[in-house]
Amino acid sequence: MELLKTSNISKIYNYGKENQVVALNNINLSIPSGEFVVVMGPSGAGKSTLLSVLTTILEPTSGEVYIDGENINQMDDVKRSEFRYKELGFIYQNFNLIESLTIFENIALPLSLADDTRKEIYRKVNETAKHLGIESLLMKYPMECSGGQQQRVAVARTLANSPKLIVADEPTGNLDSTTSHEVMKLLSKLNKEGTTILLVTHDSTIASYGSRLLYINDGVIEKEIVRGNKDKKTFFNEIVDIHSKETFLEDDD
Repeated sequence: MELLKTSNISKIYNYGKENQVVALNNINLSIPSGEFVVVMGPSGAGKSTLLSVLTTILEPTSGEVYIDGENINQMDDVKRSEFRYKELGFIYQNFNLIESLTIFENIALPLSLADDTRKEIYRKVNETAKHLGIESLLMKYPMECSGGQQQRVAVARTLANSPKLIVADEPTGNLDSTTSHEVMKLLSKLNKEGTTILLVTHDSTIASYGSRLLYINDGVIEKEIVRGNKDKKTFFNEIVDIHSKETFLEDDD
């Protein structure tokens, strides 16, 4: 089943002016439900703009975006905002936890915004925390937790609302390599359980956890690699081959 689809989406900043910048150029993309898609590319390639357009934060200059068959470009601001916090989950490299709230309260916050009852909030928070192995942290505050634990909390906060799509923007950017792999193993586990994930990274090792790689450059999807039946090492080597060639060309310029 197709969860996300784009039709010829373009995003042009300063449209019609002399200094206009084409950030995305007629991108067509399809993500089936349950897939783990990774986006890579050099700085300024359009990765962040693509995520923002796909998650309703930015409107495309042209083209259409569909999530679960619904055209998000035709929603008004209120419906779009409601759609974003009910159907989409976000994980950032800075965790975005509220320091003055306990871990329980941080995870419960989006559920409160969705008008869940206190009983439902308690159940969902505890079930999600148990699923991610962070039950012992619920009465602590973020500053009392390690970076890896805080990222697990960020994942729990996202999952508690049962989103259709999780969007992760450099989720391991502020973590050491050991903790990064712990977080990626967690995301892989969630994906195997049926969660659809769209992740942006600059790290080839992190990218190798996905099932498909999209390499963006100059606002277009330049290359695509599907893992299929390849083992992780083979997939990683293919990613490194693309990434290293592009980095060499950048340095050569």
